[in-house]
Formats: sequence, structure tokens, C-alpha cells
Amino acid sequence: MSALLADGPISFYQQLYTILRQELARGTWKPGERMPSEAELITAYGVSRITVRQAFELLVNDGLVYRRRGSGTYVTIPLIEHGLNRIISFTEDMRRRGLQPDTRLIGMRLEPASADVARRLDIDTGAELAVVERLRLADGVPMSVERSHLVHRLCPGVLEGDYVQTPLHIALLERYGIRLARAHQAIHAMAADKTRAGLLSVSVGAPLFFIERVSFRQGGIPAEFLQIYQRGDRYVLYNELRA
Repeated sequence: MSALLADGPISFYQQLYTILRQELARGTWKPGERMPSEAELITAYGVSRITVRQAFELLVNDGLVYRRRGSGTYVTIPLIEHGLNRIISFTEDMRRRGLQPDTRLIGMRLEPASADVARRLDIDTGAELAVVERLRLADGVPMSVERSHLVHRLCPGVLEGDYVQTPLHIALLERYGIRLARAHQAIHAMAADKTRAGLLSVSVGAPLFFIERVSFRQGGIPAEFLQIYQRGDRYVLYNELRA
């Protein structure tokens, strides 16, 4: 443990900030892990509570840590860049980034298409939809909630599958020959309501990216209307533009 210099030109909180930043760079605390508490740092370095809080504030400003009210200070998990120019499954995307994907099933059901969803999928209002709703996680951290609306006549019996272990798009291809060839989507900003805040482990009102995507199978036939609620603190959206 590095000691603070009482007679040096640098203030205690700046020294503590430098020490904690160096420890973060060494990987002493992993992304998502809780940092030592204020009380622990006060005891370890013999400084005041305000000194510890000032050091933490600098780390927060650097984007290296974040606070949870009543819980402590945690190491920031690196943002996930979400490309806007390719259809890619969550599972494949996370594995390519070296993260362990996980899925928790929220629910599956058959329901009639509302007028809005029917318009998007070019089907009759009231036509039967297979709806699959899942929570997606990376390295145990909730990342997004996905609700897939599938045209059931194109994939009868699809709800019999296990979409915790098998990606839905893989099942569509292997069981029904449906390859999602292209898609168009709209992205909105929204605040998390109580239900989605609980699922995503964020506070009510936290920023979310809300994505609405219509995916088309071969021949330009709409097959899926997907709604995705992504944590705004875990994703950054990007696209490459050309002149």
C-alpha cells in the first residue's frame, strides 16, 4: 500500500486519487466490482472522509467508477459499442467481445397482433403472433430486455424451443429456413419504468435506448418485429458515414 506524503506539494485527495487510479489500471478491482468503502480507505490511509470523497469524485469524473446510493462505489464496466449497420445476435456479439452471454426467459406467449404491430409486419390486425421476451446479460450484468414478435404462421410451434440455450435466430434458420436478411430500425431515448428498471438493475428513470426493428426474411417478407430496451450506461451506438 502506497503511503501519502504529509509534507508534499500535492494535496491528500489528489495523492489518494492517483493511488486508486493506479490500482484500477493494475486490475486490483475488476469491472463491476465494489471498491473499498470510505471507512476502509479512511482507516488504510489515515485521511478524512472529505478527502476520500474528493478522490472518488475525480475517479467518477474520469468515468472509471460510479456510485450506487446506499451501496458503495463500483468499477465501471466498459461500454459496449453497438453497430447500426449489421444484424448480429446478442450471443454472437458478446462472445466476440470476450464476454460471457447469458439469457433469462421472461415469458413466451401467443397473442393477436395490435394494429401497430400488424402494420409493421404487413399482416392483418389480430393475426397470431409468437412473442418471446428475454433478459440478456453479459458477464452476469443485465444489459437489455428483448421482446420478439414473430409471425406465427411462418414458424408454427416456435414457442416449443429453448431460447435460453439456443439463439432465437439460429432456431428460425435451422427449424424453419428463415434467414433474417435485412432490417430497418428506429432508436429512441426513454426513461426506465419500474418494471424495466428492476429487470435491468438500474434506477427508475435511468436512460435507456429503445430500439424498434423490423427484420425481413428472404424475399423481403417481414418475419420479426423486435423491441429492445438497452441500458444507456452500458451501450454507445455508432455508425460509419461516408461522404
